[in-house]
Amino acid sequence: MNTDVKNIALSQNIFETDSGNFTQKALEIFQFQYKNNEVYQQYCNTLHINASEITTIEKIPFLPISFFKTHRIASTRFDPAIIFESSGTTQTINSKHLIKDVSVYETSFNKTFQQFYGNPANWCIVALLPSYLERNNSSLVMMADQLIRQTNHPSSGFYIDDVEKLNHTLLELEQQQQKTLLIGVTFALLDFAEKFPQPLHHTIIMETGGMKGRRTELIRSEVHDILCKSFQLDKIHSEYGMTELLSQAYSSGNGIYFCPQWMKILIREEDDPFAISSANQNTPISGVLNIIDLANLYSCAFLATEDAGKLYPDGSFEVSGRLDNTDIRGCSLLSL
Repeated sequence: MNTDVKNIALSQNIFETDSGNFTQKALEIFQFQYKNNEVYQQYCNTLHINASEITTIEKIPFLPISFFKTHRIASTRFDPAIIFESSGTTQTINSKHLIKDVSVYETSFNKTFQQFYGNPANWCIVALLPSYLERNNSSLVMMADQLIRQTNHPSSGFYIDDVEKLNHTLLELEQQQQKTLLIGVTFALLDFAEKFPQPLHHTIIMETGGMKGRRTELIRSEVHDILCKSFQLDKIHSEYGMTELLSQAYSSGNGIYFCPQWMKILIREEDDPFAISSANQNTPISGVLNIIDLANLYSCAFLATEDAGKLYPDGSFEVSGRLDNTDIRGCSLLSL
């Protein structure tokens, strides 16, 4: 099988993953990326990893996520169709995720939304996010833009620059008993809650994170308490995603996230980044999140994040915060 045909087969098979074949697919993608990703291969070699001896997902090396800020993370050589970039200030170095095939990302977020929320056509989706015209290099904004288009609802759209219009729109949608999803960055949702508190009986609020430098930092439970009180809701939904991933996890309340079948969370010890555990059958495990995202076929599917959290026996997880020292031990092992 030639390389191009094998690559196509790998990308098509990603979304047919289930609990029975996840390990096999992950190991196949590890071998593919070790051979075709120069940075990842050098990182593995620096750790004295013998790729042929990797037979479990816990033994796969996880690339520190900060490498997306400093290196070109690409499996195979290609001209990117798009480059997703994290938001930040002029003083920060942003992560850049080179995308070879946008359809892999589109399939990922569409299948995941369908799994957790059903057909977008059944919703009105309103977003407190920058529009696609403002942030066309944001993976979150691209996802929201496409889901909004799929609703075909006249009130679906981006409202971050016109919150008064959003207020009137939500009042009308509530009167119509229209099933609505309000998705937004945390600081914008909090600002809206302060200005326009109202009962929302037919609306789900989903926060995507995003507080840096915009408001006093609050932990997630505090944010959710404020939003619940302002909108008379029992729970707030959340989306867990990042520039470096092509998949998302969703929480329908209480900050407990669930992944699609092609994404898995593992836990590493903060003091020993190479001590990695899968979900324990009996008890939750606390530590730092490592993520396997098989949709990251053409970048790196095995990422060591900077998020502390807890992994539950059923594979769900929660995020408790960021590491105090966000330079993951091990980053300094590779200087290119």
